[in-house]
Amino acid sequence: MPTATGFRKHLSIGKLIGLTALTVASSQVFAAERISLTRQDGQSVPALVYQNASPCQGVAIISHGAGGSEKGYVYLAEFMAKEGFLSVVPGHLESGRQSLREAKRGGSLQDGLTELVTDAPAYAARLMDIQAARQWAAARCTGKRAVLLGHSMGAAVAMMDAGADNKMGVTGTASFDAYIALSPQGEGLIFPAHAWYKISKPVLLMTGTRDDDLAHASWRTRTEPFADMAPGCKWLGVVNGASHMNFGGNGLLHRTEGLTTQTIHAFLQGTQSGNCAAPPPLAGMELRTK
Repeated sequence: MPTATGFRKHLSIGKLIGLTALTVASSQVFAAERISLTRQDGQSVPALVYQNASPCQGVAIISHGAGGSEKGYVYLAEFMAKEGFLSVVPGHLESGRQSLREAKRGGSLQDGLTELVTDAPAYAARLMDIQAARQWAAARCTGKRAVLLGHSMGAAVAMMDAGADNKMGVTGTASFDAYIALSPQGEGLIFPAHAWYKISKPVLLMTGTRDDDLAHASWRTRTEPFADMAPGCKWLGVVNGASHMNFGGNGLLHRTEGLTTQTIHAFLQGTQSGNCAAPPPLAGMELRTK
């Protein structure tokens, strides 16, 4: 585990079990509504919507990873709905399941994923998908808060929209109130060195000690955006033993999901109150803030 100054210490395992039990006990099941979005170029985009019966606090858009679909990330969508957000998970067709199958024909899965995550038009399409989802949701929610969450390739597009320099030529709007990037990328195929220094909006980054990148580089490369960003409500969580796919909702014990959602809850509370100081630490992960 990292030992950099500023990381918080662990709670006991018993405390973690209690917190996880509390999360499970208070969870609700939300029926997902299937919709079709129309983005600015006329393309129809499938999406799933999750919402709470209570007054809507704002809009949360969840961007899936390369080769994923709108059917994934249910734990995040349901959690954000429980937090009072109208949650929309758009299906990114240009970098979804069918696109991955086509990209890896005659090659390996890694070859296909590499092709998708370095495809500039796919990122432009994702931003249009996100804008279409946000416009649809804003017309149905009186709350003004807006959060963009992304995992893997979705984390990359979130950082691009927040203002990170990138090799795809994508320029973001930095129009969301907060950004959450699960398994973010460091310097490499997508981002140059020091790509994140201009980001001023609140950002939560999360990775795990088994979350190696696509080129099999250490998970520690995923902490580079945090190191590069200026202080001002920037958080980095590192979950002990968490893999890349655990953040995507694939894990038998759902431990990573629980730690992720609890950290998101504290982060969103901090951004709303204007106090982004580190919360009490959770067992099983380390948290750094600046």
